[in-house]
Formats: sequence, C-alpha cells, structure tokens
Amino acid sequence: MTGGLYRSSNAGHRDGPYGDGQAPPLIDAEEARLTVPDTDTLGGTGEVPGAEPPSGGGSTAGNSLIMAAGSLVSRGTGFLRTVVLTSALGAAVGDAYTTAQIFPGLIYEFLLGGILSSVLLPLLVRRRKSDPDGGQAFTQTLLSLAVIMLAVATVIAVAAAPLLTMIYASEESTGEYRDLVTSLSHLMLPMIFFTGVSALFSAVLNTRGHFAAPMWTPILNNIIVIAAGGAYLVLYGASKIDPGAMTADRIAIIGGGTLLGMAVQAAGLIPALRKVGFRWKWRFNFGDLGLRELGRLGAWMICYVVVNQIGLIVVFNLLNRAGSQGETGPLMYNNVYLLLMMAHGIIAVSIITALMPRMSAAAADGRLTDIAEDLSRGMRTATAALAPVAVVYGVLAAPIMVTLFGHGAIGADDAAATSIVLISASIALIPFSVSQLFTFANYAMSENRTAALVNVPVVAVRIAIHVACFMLLDARWVAAGLMIGNAVSYVVSAAISATVLRRRIGAIGMRDVAGSILKVMVAAAGSIVVGLLVMKLLPGDDTPSRLEAFLNLVVGGAAIGGAYLGLALLLRVREITQLLDMVKRRIRR
Repeated sequence: MTGGLYRSSNAGHRDGPYGDGQAPPLIDAEEARLTVPDTDTLGGTGEVPGAEPPSGGGSTAGNSLIMAAGSLVSRGTGFLRTVVLTSALGAAVGDAYTTAQIFPGLIYEFLLGGILSSVLLPLLVRRRKSDPDGGQAFTQTLLSLAVIMLAVATVIAVAAAPLLTMIYASEESTGEYRDLVTSLSHLMLPMIFFTGVSALFSAVLNTRGHFAAPMWTPILNNIIVIAAGGAYLVLYGASKIDPGAMTADRIAIIGGGTLLGMAVQAAGLIPALRKVGFRWKWRFNFGDLGLRELGRLGAWMICYVVVNQIGLIVVFNLLNRAGSQGETGPLMYNNVYLLLMMAHGIIAVSIITALMPRMSAAAADGRLTDIAEDLSRGMRTATAALAPVAVVYGVLAAPIMVTLFGHGAIGADDAAATSIVLISASIALIPFSVSQLFTFANYAMSENRTAALVNVPVVAVRIAIHVACFMLLDARWVAAGLMIGNAVSYVVSAAISATVLRRRIGAIGMRDVAGSILKVMVAAAGSIVVGLLVMKLLPGDDTPSRLEAFLNLVVGGAAIGGAYLGLALLLRVREITQLLDMVKRRIRR
C-alpha cells in the first residue's frame, strides 16, 4: 500500500503502481532483451546493436497502447462500479463495505502481491528464456505451491474475520458497524484465492507476450459488481440506512457479488492460457523452485508490506473515527484515491510497465547508464502527461465530485463537501507516480532490500503527519489532511530513492528533468488561470447542482486541456510533442 486504500475497482489487487486491481503486465521477454525504448513512447531509438529481430510481442509502443487502452476501459468500468456502489450504499454502509474490502487485498499482499512483482515476475522471465521447456515445468510447480498457500490462507482469514475487524475498525464505531464489517468480510475474504490466481495467470500470460486478456478480464469483474449494485438499487432503492439495517439478503447481494466478480476475472484468463500453449499440471517438487533464494528476496518485500500495513491500520482507524462523527470516512476518501489511481494507472503505469523489463535487462547486463536514461525519460514523460490531470482535479474538484458521486444515498451537497480531499489528491498525483518509478527501478536491479529500507522512513513520515492532522484539525478536514500526508511522504520517497539510485547508477539526468518540469509547471500554471477564469463565468458555486457540475466539468475541462496543450507546444515540451506525433502516426495508419 502507498498511503491509500484498496479500491473497489477490479477487486482490490495489489496497490503500488498497479492500482487498478490488475497484475502488472510485462513486455515480452525477447523484446526486453533486444530493444531499447521505442521512439513512439519514450524517446529512444532503434535496437541493441547486433541483436536478432525479436520473435514476437510487438513494439513497446504497441504493447503500451494495449495496456493503456485496456486500463482505460477497465478503470472506466471500475469507476462506474464505484459510482453505483456509492449511490446504493451511502456513507455509513459504504464505509463498512470499504473497510471489509481491504482485508482480502492486505492478506494477498502478505502472501504474494509484492513478491510477485519484485521477485517472481523477473524469475519467470529468466526461466522462460533459459529453461529448455520455456519455463513450463517451473511455472507449473510455482502455481501448484501458490494455489495451496492461497487456499490455506483463505480458510484461516475467513475464520479470523472478527479479529481483522477489531484491528482496522475504530473503537468509536458502533457494534452494528463492526458486525456489518465482519459479515461482509466473511463473504469477501475468499477473494484472496481468486485474486492470487488471477495475478499468477496474468504473469504467465505476460511472460509469453500476451497482454490483452490480463488487461481486459477485470472488465468482466466490474460488470458483475455493477450488476450486483444495480440489483441492490432495484430491490431496496437508494436511501441512507444505518449499518444495523443491513439484512442478510442485502449483505449477500453486495458481498457475494463482489466475490463473484473476482472469481469470474480469474476464470476468464484460462482460455488465454490455453491459447499461448500453457497447460497447468500439478507438480509438487517444490525444492526445484529455489525456495531459499525466493525467501531471501521475498523477506525484504514482506518487510515492505508489513511497514505499509502499519500505515494502513492508522489510516483506517483515523478515517473510521472521522466517519463516526459524520464527516468524510473510508468510502469517500477511497473514491478520491480511485481518481488519483485512475490517472496514475492509465498514464504512469503504462510508462513504468514498459520500462520495467528494459531496466531489468539493462541491470542484468550491467548497463547502468541505460537505467539512468530510462528513469529520466520516465520522469519527464509521466510529469508532462499527468500535469493537466492534476490541474483538472484541483480546479474542478467540486464539479467532479458532484458529477460522479452526488447521486442516490450520497447527496450533491455531501459530495461537494469532499472536494477538498480531491484538491489534496491533485497535489499528490505526480509525486506518487515519480516515487513509484524509482521504486520499480530498485526492483529491476533486484534491490528489494533498498526499496524496503527506503519505505521505513517514508511510512514513518506519513504516519506522523496523519496523526498530527487528526489531532490538530477539525474532523471535516481530516481526510484532506491525510491525503496531504500522502503527498509529503511521496516527495520524501522520491528524494531518498533518487539519492540512493544516483550513488548506484550515476547521474540520472536531473538537469534535463528539471528543465522539462519547469516548462510543465509554467504550462500548468497558465491552465490553472484559464480554468479559474472559466469557472467564474459559468453558473454554480462551491456546491453546484448536478447540471451545473456537469457543465462546469465539460467546459472547464476542455479549457484547461486546451490551454495546457497550447502552452506546452509553445514552450516546446518535448514529451508532449512526441506523444502528439505518435497519435498522428497512429491515426494515419
């Protein structure tokens, strides 16, 4: 976790950069070995001298576009799912649902989540290249062990649901609230098993150059949960109710629908596995997996996860305390965090995912300069692409919150009152993405220890700010203060990681990065002025009606986007011109 909550979108896979609930896709192993960044996306040129043509997997630009398109649709349906559930459940019941939904994700993180991306995925790529059978037997053995572990953990977790509720729900919450969290978690904790299976299947597909299914099957998940939320609205209507009024049938529809969505997502990957020629055969020769090496590398990742979970316990307790006082609680804070992760996932995750295997290959070959160049490109591209989104979130916070969440059991006034949380999130967006880029650079170099040690002071800073905000601020400002605490911790993480990486790989082109960021900041400042002027001319105030909010969002968003693009072109922001050139070439084709 990275200071936010597990999202309802796509059933709560691991956080970090892959906040959409999907397993992190990989570029094809052959491409990772043979090519450097594609000119369409990251400003590189050509192939490694003397390399043979890649056997498959397409270009980096093509794979990135597949991932971005799948992520866009997946996150779009995931956000619709969030809107439907928010409208159906309201604040109090929605807070309980959000709290219960964290449990499967956190246990998955302990078992597999962090280790999958930082240890197992690179190992699967290496075995795919080096083993005579293309890593088939190794992968079958790994899946067999993982499935057994996931099944056992799921049974234990369901039995321990009341203990989890006691840890993560505030002591100030009512007994009915805690009982509802426990009842929902009994239905939703089996998601641990299906989440893990889905992530492993996705990893197998990615290492075999197949990206479509892992990016698109979460849509099935979202559709099922949207249907469950719709059924709840049809049967019971959209009205605020207390947690004690949630009957067994209401709980079954919401909790059971969420579980079914993840089960279908995992099952939807099976045809794709057959298509790439992978067959799952039970193998129990676990000694062949090199468990000692996996344990050594995984131990630092577990340390990373444990530290994050301590921070998460603090966040949930503080939010549940604020929610018990009628202010912004886990549900609406989580909805805002979803907006932050949507932008990060569509833009930054595609960049990080394209760079990760290339940085891993460069690290294996000792090409540290190439890693530095990729980091520089990644920072410049992510910052330039995310800046206008951050401006839109900050300037149009109230229209966004009313348009998306001011429905059903959540009124327009209640939604507008949470806009300050989105303004705080707009400050956190770019620091979060940059910090994640640095973290995954450490993973690419198998520096799990470094990532874990950097995380300790980062989470300590975050917790200190969170607790201070809760003690010093009025309850209505607590959620916004927590988001600011996240932003500060992301800056600290990026600063420490950059210092450590510079000592390891040399200069990472900060002069070029600073020059690009300066131009981006000027373009963003201009778009802020344009956005505020347009908002002054449009109807509505701090609490616009739904129609006014939608009008402000459409017109204001267009004005901000147009102003930023125009200023970026005028200032010759190279990353924006490259992205536009790529789009033009794609359209011509």
